[in-house]
Amino acid sequence: MKHIVRKLYWNYEKEEKWLNEMCAKGMALTDYSWCRYVFEDCKSGEYVYRIELLENWANHHESKKYIEFLEESGIEHVASYMRWIYLRRKANEGEFNLFSDAESKIKHYRKVSSFWITIGIFELSIGSANIGIGISQSSNMNLYSGAFLFLIGFALLGLSWRLIKKIRELKKQMQIMQ
Repeated sequence: MKHIVRKLYWNYEKEEKWLNEMCAKGMALTDYSWCRYVFEDCKSGEYVYRIELLENWANHHESKKYIEFLEESGIEHVASYMRWIYLRRKANEGEFNLFSDAESKIKHYRKVSSFWITIGIFELSIGSANIGIGISQSSNMNLYSGAFLFLIGFALLGLSWRLIKKIRELKKQMQIMQ
């Protein structure tokens, strides 16, 4: 049976955790588009889900090669959204981690952090422009939309900051192990 859940996540790690919790309840993700998750019934905990941000859009030839490599390794590509890919593997096949060592985790966190910083700065810029227009033209609509975009921009920078802190922690751990 097909189930559609509409939900918004900004934090991919929380989203990944939620997908695995849904699978533990017997609902396997089969498709995703912005804020729309499609699930089908499955055995409880049948799959383990992971989400990854690619260097390029999912339809880029390098991304396609990487996805093919993952599929050859027994990892199923469930869905793509822009540069994000949703992956799963049967839980009975053992642990499923895309980033097994500190260096690969740092690289991934940097990629995601840069992604959020870029979008956050864009949102702040557009928000500033709207606020400027709103002030100069006495337009409440521009002021409100500018303030809203400003909030989104700061929220995205906050997500990035959390990842930067994780990077610092991983680097400290690496130094201790040396």
